[in-house]
Amino acid sequence: MWIKPFIWLRNAIFLLILFSITITILLRWLNPSYTSFMLFKNVNDFQISQKISWQNIEDISPNLLIAVVAAEDQKFPNHHGFDLKAIQLAIEKNRYSSSLRGASTISQQVAKNIFLWPKKSLLRKGLEAYFTVLIEALWPKWRILEVYLNVAQFSPHLYGAKNAAAFHFRKSPKQLTLYESSLLAAVLPNPYKMNASKPSKYVNERANHIYQQAQKLGGYNYLQKIWN
Repeated sequence: MWIKPFIWLRNAIFLLILFSITITILLRWLNPSYTSFMLFKNVNDFQISQKISWQNIEDISPNLLIAVVAAEDQKFPNHHGFDLKAIQLAIEKNRYSSSLRGASTISQQVAKNIFLWPKKSLLRKGLEAYFTVLIEALWPKWRILEVYLNVAQFSPHLYGAKNAAAFHFRKSPKQLTLYESSLLAAVLPNPYKMNASKPSKYVNERANHIYQQAQKLGGYNYLQKIWN
């Protein structure tokens, strides 16, 4: 009698895996207007987020591309979804500190934003790892960065480079300077408390650091790696 439930469970898992792979393949070309992360945030905050205004990567300033990589994931062109050294350092620091340090790559953040929910849990981290593997296997690096810049949260209920550039600087993302881009990248860890257009001393200091890191990475030559 136990065989039938086992077969049902096996088939259900197979269908879920097939569905997740199919959706990930489709999102290699389809541009979402909303994400799972946004929908969960809307429910939790009782407020509707502004719809994503999709912007192709060629219509986003290279300044913003290099700034978010400098801020969030400097090994992005070279890793396969996970920065193992950063994870190890985060584990060591979190063992002795009350303020938790994250080690999520841009690929992991895309997986979380597109498919999952805000609240942290072991289940979410496991699914995040699974979808990160799929994304890295099925999307080119430039597509991962393009999706990230369109789904990243830059202010409360404000997502995507186009909305952020218009709201904070009244310009298109193609027109952003490196320092404006650094300000936007600086607020990514906590867009509820930090503001790119009215930066606090801390945000300005963080933006200055990102600005310097972006210059050290080499700008255009560094970004060429994501197109390979």
